[in-house]
Amino acid sequence: MISGAPMLRVALLVPDGFATLSFAPLAAFEAANLVLGDRFYDVHVTSVAGGRVANSFGMEVDTECVADSAFDTLFVGSPPDVRTPSQQLLSFLRGAPTNTRRVASICIAAFILGEAGLLDGRRATTHWMFAEELRRRYPKATVEVDRIFIADGPIWTSAGMTAGLDLALSLVERDLGAERAREAARVLVMHHRRAGGQSQHSTLLDLDAKSDRVQKALLYAKRNLSASLSVEDLAETACLGPRQFSRVFRAETGLSPAKAIENLRLEAARLMLEQGRLPIESIANETGFGDRERMRRSFVRAFGQTPQAIRNAAPPLASF
Repeated sequence: MISGAPMLRVALLVPDGFATLSFAPLAAFEAANLVLGDRFYDVHVTSVAGGRVANSFGMEVDTECVADSAFDTLFVGSPPDVRTPSQQLLSFLRGAPTNTRRVASICIAAFILGEAGLLDGRRATTHWMFAEELRRRYPKATVEVDRIFIADGPIWTSAGMTAGLDLALSLVERDLGAERAREAARVLVMHHRRAGGQSQHSTLLDLDAKSDRVQKALLYAKRNLSASLSVEDLAETACLGPRQFSRVFRAETGLSPAKAIENLRLEAARLMLEQGRLPIESIANETGFGDRERMRRSFVRAFGQTPQAIRNAAPPLASF
């Protein structure tokens, strides 16, 4: 444990009928404790009234009354739908930022924060299927549809369920540093911890490779985008001959290896443009496009916009 550091109390606040995956972010704090060899995070499951609360499967869990204790970090679990939450819950949340350092929503719990007024004047996200509805209901919030999670001051919001884990690991990184967060991710067997600005739609998921060999080649490519990544290189990673690899790759993904690599490069470059301030030429080199003009042509084909236009349209980086 960090010498002299106080234990941080973390609470999951569950509404009636909450989705079971609301528990997932708590695993990040559990993993951090394991990495530290001590109980740096003190994790609690709470509800507005305390007592037993049924989840979406009808299983009941014991909860503490959230108002009985003070918490450093408060997660609001995902409700079963976007119905209006109870006035008791809203009343508690309106006062939460005064004595809670961070308030975070999981998936469509963003609607609960919105109803409580906590998203007014802030950037926010939620599951892509509900993002337009969140924007319609809470016009004072700036809803960014395609984000894994967003931190705006003390208010954090996340996309669909597994994004809550990425958000929680980012909180761990804020508290304990990047290396501890990476160690916690390894404990959780998370091969890739997503940044908040990353798209909710993953190129690797879209490619949907079936075999371990093709998946291995794609992961190798994603981790080495600055390299040339020839068919021969990828085939060697997959332990196949180049011709056989190309046939298998196209059969599984519907794309040629070259097109799939271009899509991976586009995804990485767009994230770097939106979330950082590296020169565009540097981004082109780091993502394997080689030069600015080649990247520009790929962006115009894929997105109908130049890299500079996408950078200009990105929201300003949040300050903490």
